[in-house]
Amino acid sequence: MQKMLGIIGWIGTALVFGAVAIRMFYPQWNQYATYMAWAGLATVLIYMAGQWRDVADFYKGRGARYGTLSIVSILVFLGILVAVNYLGTRQNKRWDFTANQVFSLSDQTVRILRELEEPATFTVYERQDREEVHRDRLEEFTYHSTQVKTEFVDPDREPGRASDAKIEMLPTILVQYQGRTERVNSSNEQDLTNALIKAVTGQARKVYFTQGHGEKDIASSDRTGYSTIADAMKRDNYTFDSLVLITQKAVPDDATILVIAGPTADFFPPEIEMLNAYVAKGGKVMVLLDPPAKPGATQPLLTQFLMDWGISAGNDVVLDASGMGRLLNTDASVPVVAQYPNHPITESLTGAMSAYPMARSMAPVEGGSGGHTAQPVLTTTPQSWAESDIASLSAKDGQIEFNADKGDKQGPITLAAAVSAPATVTPPQPENASPDAPDAPSTPETRVVAVGDSDFASNYAIAVPGNSDFFMNALNWLAQQENLIAVRPRQPQDHRLTLTADQQNRIMILSLFIIPGLVFASGVYIWWRRR
Repeated sequence: MQKMLGIIGWIGTALVFGAVAIRMFYPQWNQYATYMAWAGLATVLIYMAGQWRDVADFYKGRGARYGTLSIVSILVFLGILVAVNYLGTRQNKRWDFTANQVFSLSDQTVRILRELEEPATFTVYERQDREEVHRDRLEEFTYHSTQVKTEFVDPDREPGRASDAKIEMLPTILVQYQGRTERVNSSNEQDLTNALIKAVTGQARKVYFTQGHGEKDIASSDRTGYSTIADAMKRDNYTFDSLVLITQKAVPDDATILVIAGPTADFFPPEIEMLNAYVAKGGKVMVLLDPPAKPGATQPLLTQFLMDWGISAGNDVVLDASGMGRLLNTDASVPVVAQYPNHPITESLTGAMSAYPMARSMAPVEGGSGGHTAQPVLTTTPQSWAESDIASLSAKDGQIEFNADKGDKQGPITLAAAVSAPATVTPPQPENASPDAPDAPSTPETRVVAVGDSDFASNYAIAVPGNSDFFMNALNWLAQQENLIAVRPRQPQDHRLTLTADQQNRIMILSLFIIPGLVFASGVYIWWRRR
């Protein structure tokens, strides 16, 4: 009997070691390794059960009890390590100490991922030895949403799939959502997020920028142009075009948003009529209106259009004496906003600064106007004021100081306001359609955003951290794409240290002679003291 139990014990030991060897060297046979491990464990337990008398006699000794306690302590310690590693692989926590948080997903990406209602598939076509380059980034996407699925395809091993997907270059990443497919050729966050936005929203939204009144040019790469913000609009799946409104009979039907960016002249009455007709049927308008270039150079028709929507454009220039502009190397003529009123456009901008060069006040009308009540979106610091004497700002000896007797208004000053209201012209319903039917068209909503500055979105000012986000958030709010309102992915900043020839020589002398000389002198001194 003892001989048979010994054979069973050796068989169990061999099965356990065999299972370990298979898992290490033949992972494709893991299924058999599992069966072998369980069988080995069972036979070892049978062996121990047959030797219970010997085991009991062994544990009667003091040394055996101490040895057992040591073994149990080691097993408990190993169990804790295993548990910590198990939790660590499933509950990972990262700290990103880069200046722009370039190794963390942006708020916009995280929000889009968490609001996915159906599975989104990222299929990466890349050679197997290059997969790890893309895997880390996609793991961050899957971490934030269980709806994200990833798949890696090596075109060399599966040429049929690559041919069916029309893969022409590597890498190519297909982003699929609800039957829509977008493709990109890199795995950086901005490209992946933009592809996901396009797949989720389905179709691009059209933005028209008015021209003919001295407005900003979206195609211009000059410092006052809008080419940089135009690129940002492309990344958020917007298309855009210029529109000379006076040559049209109406605002085009495909217009998602109409932007009036920094006109220096007033609109013509027929253009205002077209604007009113557009907003009456649920149009979306953004007005970026700079201060009058000189006293009396007002734009009565355009400011009256805003007044009808509960927004008052002040004939003033906002000055900020808080000193916050020094952080951006600017003066009092550039109000800086760091705290924002509660509004969907700015809820994600907490902690971000935005700057508005030579801005005018753009405040909600108290009590509303025409049934429209606007909300403040941007407000300055209490140390700012609205300067009503514009002529004194251009005078060479003009003194810039608050003077309530001349009509100056103490801050905080509102620089931007937003308003929404149901459209007054509803879309026609199909014949015999019930108003309560689920497929009945809903009443469109008109939305208007007015900002007392257009330069904040120009090429020379858009680099201020919050400027681009504010402009794009305002567009997304107008387009009723609130899920896209967030801080966008950041690009790595180029931090360079520029040294003169004299500074380079000093650093060389310090590192090659002075510091080593001090160390050598300290060693000589210690040696001399110990002689």
